[in-house]
Amino acid sequence: MGITKSEIIALIYDAIDEINEEREGVSLLKKSPNTVFLASEGGLDSLGLVSLIVATEERIADVLDIELTIADAKAMSRKNSPFKNVDTLSDYILDLLT
Repeated sequence: MGITKSEIIALIYDAIDEINEEREGVSLLKKSPNTVFLASEGGLDSLGLVSLIVATEERIADVLDIELTIADAKAMSRKNSPFKNVDTLSDYILDLLT
C-alpha cells in the first residue's frame, strides 16, 4: 500500500477537525498523537467516538480509495483498545492496511 503512519495521523487529524466543528461549547480535541479520545474531561462520549471513527473511515475512503471498517470484532477483542488515543488508532489502522 505504501501509506505511512504520519499520513494516517494526518487523516485522523482531519477527522478531529470535523468533530471539533460539531462540539460547540465543549472543549476541543487537540491534534496530538497523545490525545485521549475517551477522557472524563474534554474527551468524547461514546457517540462522539463513533463519529470520529466514521469520519476517519470516510477520509481513508476518499484519500486511499479503500473501504475500511475500523470498529469491528477484531478491534473490540484486543487486549489494548486501539481507540485509546491518536497514536494507538493510527497503529491499528496501519496494521489493517498492511
